[in-house]
Amino acid sequence: MSPERSIIEAIALKRLIVAMYNGSEMELAPHQLFERHGDLFVSALNPRKNWRSDEERRLGHFKVDGLSNVSVTEEVFEPLPNFDGSLPRPDDKQLFAVGTD
Repeated sequence: MSPERSIIEAIALKRLIVAMYNGSEMELAPHQLFERHGDLFVSALNPRKNWRSDEERRLGHFKVDGLSNVSVTEEVFEPLPNFDGSLPRPDDKQLFAVGTD
């Protein structure tokens, strides 16, 4: 399965993904997939990162081409309470986003 398809599946099912990014294994909670200047990006929370508080937690933006060995886990995540589907930049194009029901 392509990284894009794995990310879309993980967003739809609200499941964590595991992937290699810049030589390190990362666990990510993907919230949205978007396009910027023809490149695909995923906005995701890194739950392993040491945040000072829950309020500080925020999405990082990862270029999909930089992710390898992407796999969807069985672990479910809750979207960030402040996630509203907004894109990082006005010219970004939303492709798929987690429902916040």
